[in-house]
Amino acid sequence: MNRTFKRLLIVSLMGLGASAQAATLLVGTYTDGASKGLYRYAFDTSTGQIDKRPLQVIETDSPSWLVLSEDNKQLYTVNETAKGHVSSYAVGSDGTLKLLGQVASLGDEPTHASLSQDERYLFVANYAVAPDSGGSLVVVAVDRDGKLGKVRQQLSHTPSRVDAERQRGGHVHSVVRSPDGSHLYASDLGADKVFIYRYDGASSDQPLTPATPASISLPPGSGPRHLLFDAKGRHAYLTLEMSAEVVMFDVDQVRLIERQRLPLTDKREPSAKAAAGLHLSADGRFLYVSNRGTANQIVVYAVNAEDGRLSLVQRRSVEGDHPREFALDPSGKFLLVANQKTNQIVVMQRDPRTGTLGKTVQTLAQQAPADLKLFE
Repeated sequence: MNRTFKRLLIVSLMGLGASAQAATLLVGTYTDGASKGLYRYAFDTSTGQIDKRPLQVIETDSPSWLVLSEDNKQLYTVNETAKGHVSSYAVGSDGTLKLLGQVASLGDEPTHASLSQDERYLFVANYAVAPDSGGSLVVVAVDRDGKLGKVRQQLSHTPSRVDAERQRGGHVHSVVRSPDGSHLYASDLGADKVFIYRYDGASSDQPLTPATPASISLPPGSGPRHLLFDAKGRHAYLTLEMSAEVVMFDVDQVRLIERQRLPLTDKREPSAKAAAGLHLSADGRFLYVSNRGTANQIVVYAVNAEDGRLSLVQRRSVEGDHPREFALDPSGKFLLVANQKTNQIVVMQRDPRTGTLGKTVQTLAQQAPADLKLFE
């Protein structure tokens, strides 16, 4: 084997190794500025680098929340505008996105969505930004090919009115199914409650009916935002946006029993309190929570393996403004933050053993990033 052939073989093998480390990064954005909509990038899980040029850009209005099907072959987005919409896309074997269709969400500014476990319905949270317009939870039919059908059901909640401006109407901020798929939990910032619904996939008229109990109450004026269950369904975690706290619950069948409530910041001023996303590490040992406002941090907690309780590990600056969402990469070695107001995605090193976030390995310019989804 001559030297030239050896060199070509080595380069070829190196290329194969690099491609084997590639993941797909989908970025949803707000389009009231320079952003065009939905972006698809290549992400290298060995180096933590996002390719600077997107592989695909889809022009669509404010796709601020992204939902992948279990097999990663369908993508659903909310289009967070007045008179909101939801869209569906087919995901090709190479990650290419193809629009399947779009339907009205029958509400204003949808901010969150999730699929039923049988993937027959898409649950959508119409936040409705206007103080007194009133948000809603809607149930959209999904066919076998991932195309969206009619809205089958629409539900709304009575606001708490504790905050005269932000809680004058209901504001459904997230809709999350239980791990076994039997129930749906709707966090309503305007009501200071998480509403619980029983799911019946066989019903085409009323897939959701109130559970017993029908809701759990949070502190007045706290503003529940995003809920997350652990893998075994024994515990759940919730961000309270307006009070900037994280709540830990035991799960007793349907009921959520509060066991712990922790502040995300030691600052008292309201401007430092704007809790947002939360995610568990793949092994369930660490919980990560974003806090926006003047704090602009990712807060890291260790999760007790026995009782699910949290203990503070680290508060890490996001090196930008308004970390609306973030994502852990498939390797567990990096955490990516969407800094909405400073138009950037920041990639940080993560220590899988200690859960701590280390140095920043990349800052990528991206207009108004709102949500990130990674898959291999």
